[in-house]
Amino acid sequence: MTTGDGAAAPAAGSAESGREAAVMERVEAFRRRRPRLRDEVVTLAHGAGGKASAALIDSVFLEAFGARPGDPLTDAAVVELPAGYRVAFTTDSFVVRPLRFPGGSIGHLAVHGTVNDLAVTGARPRWLAAAFVIEEGFPVDELRAVVADMAEAARAAGVAIVTGDTKVVDKGAADGLYVTTAGMGSVPPGRRLGADLVRPGDAVIVSGTLGDHGMAVMVARGDLELEADLHSDTAPVNGLMEVLLAAAPSTRWARDPTRGGVGTVANELARDAEVAVVLDEAALPVAPAVVGACDLLGIDPLYVANEGKVVAVVPPDETAAALDALRAHPLGRHAARIGEIQADPPGIVVLRTTFGGTRIVDMLVGDPLPRIC
Repeated sequence: MTTGDGAAAPAAGSAESGREAAVMERVEAFRRRRPRLRDEVVTLAHGAGGKASAALIDSVFLEAFGARPGDPLTDAAVVELPAGYRVAFTTDSFVVRPLRFPGGSIGHLAVHGTVNDLAVTGARPRWLAAAFVIEEGFPVDELRAVVADMAEAARAAGVAIVTGDTKVVDKGAADGLYVTTAGMGSVPPGRRLGADLVRPGDAVIVSGTLGDHGMAVMVARGDLELEADLHSDTAPVNGLMEVLLAAAPSTRWARDPTRGGVGTVANELARDAEVAVVLDEAALPVAPAVVGACDLLGIDPLYVANEGKVVAVVPPDETAAALDALRAHPLGRHAARIGEIQADPPGIVVLRTTFGGTRIVDMLVGDPLPRIC
C-alpha cells in the first residue's frame, strides 16, 4: 500500500508496536529510579518508611555500614551461629504521639513491633531488651502504666524482656517518653523466607483490614475533630505466622505492613524480587471507619500503617489452606487474597481499580501520618 505521492504507508501494527515500546520504556525508567538523598537536613518524611526513608538509608547508613544499595532490607537479620543454629535479630524505636491511644499504648507497640519484625522472617521470638529515654518531669505513674503494658504484651507474645537501660534527659528534650527495643528469636531448621523465593503466579494475601493503627492514632490526637470508632490493631503476630506456615509450608515471603503500609511493602517486594505485584482494589479489606477517615483526610489506605497484620506471598496451590488457617485465628478473621505476582513489568506495583482500569502504586512520598509508631 502506498500514499498518494507513492511513499509506503506505515503498517498499523508498526505504530502499535511503537506505542507499546514507548510505554515499556517509561515503565522501565520508572522501575530503575531509586530515591536519592537531596535534603541537607532530616525531615519527618525521612521517618515515614517511604521514598525519603529509603534515600536516607541508602545514602547514609548502608554506605557507612558496608551494605550495598539495592540489597533486600528485611525486618530482621537472620544470622547463622558457629554451631549451625540460626537466629533472627532486630531493633526498633518507638516515638508515638499520643503515648496511649484506642487499642494500645507505646508499651504495647514496643513489644509487638519487635516481636512482629522477628516473626515475619520465620523466627520464633524469644528475648527482648528495652531502653527508655525519659523526659524530666514525666509522671512516674504513667511510666509504671507503660511498663505494665509492656509486661502484659510480652506475656501474651510468649517472650521475655531480659535486659534494658534507662536515660533521663532535660525537660523538653524527649516529648515525654521514647522506647527502644531489640529482640532475638530462633529460626527452625529448614525454614526460610525471602524475596528471592517469590515466583510469578504466587498469591499475595493479607491477614486482615488495612490502616487500622495509623488512623486510630491520628484520630486519638484530637487535632482533626473527627469522631470515629477506630482502634489500633497492635498485636503480636508470631502465633499467626506459625498458623500460616503450618498450613502453607512453602510460604515464600512475609512482612508486617507498618510505616508506609501495604503500598510501600509491596513496592519493596517488587524491587527485591524483581517481579510485578498486581493488587486488586476490590479485594483490599478496609474497615468502613478507616475508609471514612481516609476519605476526609485525602489519604490512601494502602499507605496507612498496621501493627498487627501480615502480608505474605504463598504459592497458588497453598493459598486456600493459608486463608482458611488465618481466618480460623482470632487475628486473621478478615484475611484476604489481595493480588498476585506476575513477571512483568518487574519492579512495579500495579493496582487494578474498581473502575476496571489500572494504575501504578508508587512508594509512599512524604509523611501524611507522622509519629504513629
